[in-house]
Amino acid sequence: MMRVRSGLMWGLCSALLFVGQARADGFLDTVKNIASKPEVQDAAKQVGNKAVEQTKKSAGKSITGKLEGEINSRLLAEAAKNQCSFKTDSDQLEPGCDAKAQKLANTVLDAKKKLVSAGVSGFRFEVSGHTDTRGSAEHNKDLSARRAAAIVSQLVAKGVPASEIISVGRGSESPLVKPDNTPAKQAKNRRYELRVRL
Repeated sequence: MMRVRSGLMWGLCSALLFVGQARADGFLDTVKNIASKPEVQDAAKQVGNKAVEQTKKSAGKSITGKLEGEINSRLLAEAAKNQCSFKTDSDQLEPGCDAKAQKLANTVLDAKKKLVSAGVSGFRFEVSGHTDTRGSAEHNKDLSARRAAAIVSQLVAKGVPASEIISVGRGSESPLVKPDNTPAKQAKNRRYELRVRL
């Protein structure tokens, strides 16, 4: 009796495996038929192309980000070395700014060449004005905006296209030195910075 049951179980298992194999083979045939259709192949190509484009964009952003960082380091360093002085509480430049503005303009134009040769477009250079913490926040914001605009005017006069450079006033919101409770510290916070924005 045990042998009969074992035999029946074995037969039943074999039959189920055969049916399962037949269904799997039928399923694979169905998948192959669907996959061979031109519209399915076109859709697969589109998905593949999108994946390749995303990979290229990621690589491009990485390269562009590195270039942006290098250019901004140079722009910030040159701006720090070539600070023009303003009359007290004014956007009027003190004498002696011409050579400094020319050096900054040359740096901007060189940065533009690097960006264009790397295939980067849609960039803008930004001059941001900064003040010390004396005075009201509103006054400092206005003064820093006017001083940044004065530097932009100088750079445009030296050959930087007006459509590629903007000015912003930051007031005393981004001090280099805290607290700026001495004249030397206040002088460090009164500045303009130069960057590229992609």
